[in-house]
This record gives sequence, structure tokens and C-alpha cells, in this order.
Amino acid sequence: MAQFAWEGRTRAGEVRKGVMDAEAEPEVANRLRSQGITMSKAKKKAKDIEIKLPFGWGQGVPEKDIVVFTRQFATMIDAGLPIVQCLDILASQSPNKIFQKALFDVKAQVESGSTFSDALKKHPRIFDDLYTNLVQAGEVGGILDSILTRLAIYIEKASKLKSQVKGAMVYPISILVVAVLVVVVIMWKVIPVFENMFKDFGGGALPKPTQIVIDISNAFLDHFVIIMGSLAAIVIGVPAAIRTKKGRALFDKFILKAPIIGNVMRKIAVARFTRTMGTLMASGVAILDAMEIVAKTAGNVVIHDAVMYARQKISEGKNMAEPLMETKAFPPMVVQMIGVGEQTGAMDAMLSKIADFYEDEVDVAVSALTKLMEPLMMVFLGGIVGGLIISMYLPIFEMAGNIKSGG
Repeated sequence: MAQFAWEGRTRAGEVRKGVMDAEAEPEVANRLRSQGITMSKAKKKAKDIEIKLPFGWGQGVPEKDIVVFTRQFATMIDAGLPIVQCLDILASQSPNKIFQKALFDVKAQVESGSTFSDALKKHPRIFDDLYTNLVQAGEVGGILDSILTRLAIYIEKASKLKSQVKGAMVYPISILVVAVLVVVVIMWKVIPVFENMFKDFGGGALPKPTQIVIDISNAFLDHFVIIMGSLAAIVIGVPAAIRTKKGRALFDKFILKAPIIGNVMRKIAVARFTRTMGTLMASGVAILDAMEIVAKTAGNVVIHDAVMYARQKISEGKNMAEPLMETKAFPPMVVQMIGVGEQTGAMDAMLSKIADFYEDEVDVAVSALTKLMEPLMMVFLGGIVGGLIISMYLPIFEMAGNIKSGG
């Protein structure tokens, strides 16, 4: 299968261009003829050179680009433009080459007879299950423009949640990195100088804190390669372990129960679950399909398992609130509100209200966490550096005291 860049004319004389996957040029001509286009020329495209980076770096599309595309696509569809023309315009103006290539491929698939949602499903790294299923619901219901607008709002809110979490973690991680670098420099360069100076002065045994720091510094220098290797192994090994099924489950359980941060992460999980579920149900997606999508996009194994358990019980004829309460993964208030939504038949509206409430709660919690972290991390860094410096100056203070007493 190769890609052909083609050009042709419609029956009205309008010039059309595009890209199509086909075995040979005659196949392109036949497909275009079935769409009422007479091909004037087709050229086989040279294969793009792809540089694959480790860990999938450089292969994604920013959420901002997807939001802009979704909003513009919704506006064009609402204005009455054909899907193929919308895709051609948006792909041509996309600054992201990866996204541009994907959109041209989606356009080619639609031209070949695929539905828009099926074409999107061939790019799961860019368009996830939530996105493609909502688009499919919009196609079936004839409300693709409103679905896309709703989807853009959802992505913006989800992106805001992610940025809040990242913003809260940047400061403590930065301070921790700085603390490690400062300690390494002090152990490597500063303490050996003080040790030699104390040896030259003589004066007997050093104060215990000073001797402990010197012993740690000597051990650090003697086993420098092993220590650095161990740190590197931790930095690389922990993320790799988290990517395994068992490691991810342990990490997700820990993060939800961790002091301070655990409460914030639980609120984020609730906000994400209710926002996603509310968006899907408001778009007409069946509840069992919606719960499966929500589980896949939960981002936490504990929440995933709880939602899938509730889905199983719903398929057996139960309501949503009871099995969610059994899992104990969600706060009782949330489950009770979901139960009220089921009884009143306004589940999507109730889920949206819960999501709004918990997103506001996340704003407050992250702000409070950031304010708490700043003084704690400063005390942490100051305590380590200050403790090392004081321990090194203790012998000097003792010498000064002895000289004064002798005088």
C-alpha cells in the first residue's frame, strides 16, 4: 500500500486535491470516479523519513492543537462545509507536522468511504476512545458540530486539571533537585577542604556532628560511581516499574492514600470521572459504553477497577450508585448525588454539577498545597545546607572559644 497525491476535477469543474492510500494509480482513479471526480494526475508520494526517539518522545500532539482543531472543525461543520473540505483546510494550516500528516490520512480515509469516526480511530495516539466515540455519537445523531464544541470544552477542562497537578509538583521537585546538587557539591568539594584544614590544625578529636559529616563525605567519594549509578537506576527504574501492570496498581493505590497529596489526587480523579461520564451521557452514548470509555481514560487503576465493577453490576440490572458505593473509591456525597441523578433522570446534569464542584475544590486544594509546599521546601533545603555548614564550623567555634579562654 502506497500513498498517492492526486488532483482532479468535479462535474462542476471544481479543482480538488488530496492524498489517498492505494495499491496502484488505477485504483486511485477508480475511487475518485466513484466520488464524481475525474482524476487529472496522480503521483506516488515518497516515504517520509521518520526518526523514532526513545520512550515515544516527540511523537505526540499537544492538547492545545487538538482543542483548536476541534473548535475550528465544529465551526466549519456548523457553517455547512463538507467534512473532506474541512479536513483539507485544517490539515494544510496545521503547524504540527505529525498532526498534519494524521489529518491528511483521515481525509484520505473519509474520501475512500470511511466514516469520520472510523478514520479517527486509526490514530489512537492522537484521538482517544473518548474522542472517537463522541464523534461517532455526533455522526449518528446528526449533531456533530455541537458534539465537537462540547468535546473541545471537555479537553480544555481536562488540560487545566493536568496543568494544575504539574504546576503543584514543579516547585517541590525543583527544590529537591537543587538540594541534591548542593549536597553533592558540598560533599565533593567543600568538606574535603575543611577536613584537610582540621588535620593541619591538629587539636584532637572533632565534634561528633563534624566527624559524622566527614565520614559521610569520605564514603560518598569512595563509592561515588556506585551512588550515582544507584540514583540513575532509581530515576530510570521507578518510572519503568510504574509502567508495568502491578507497579501501576501499587503506585495508584499509594498516591490516593498518601498524606496531603492523596486528598488532592482523589478530588482530581472524581472531577475527571464525573466530567467524562457527564459529557458522554449528554452526547447520547449508551451507559455501558460510556463507563468502559471512562474506565479506560480514568488514569488511575483504582478508579478503573471501580468503574468496571460498577459497569458489570449495571449489566446485571443494578443501578450505578450502589456498586460505586461498594467500591469505596468515591466519596459518599458523590455516590449519593449520582443516585439522585438516576432517580430524577437527570444523570448528565448531575454529573456536570459534581464535576464543576470538584474542579473548584481542586483549584482551592492545589493553591493551598502550593502555599504549604513553599515554606516546607525552603525549611528542608535550609535545614540540609545549614546543618552541613554548621557542622563544619563547630571545630572553628571550639578553637575560637579555647583561644579566648586561654587569653
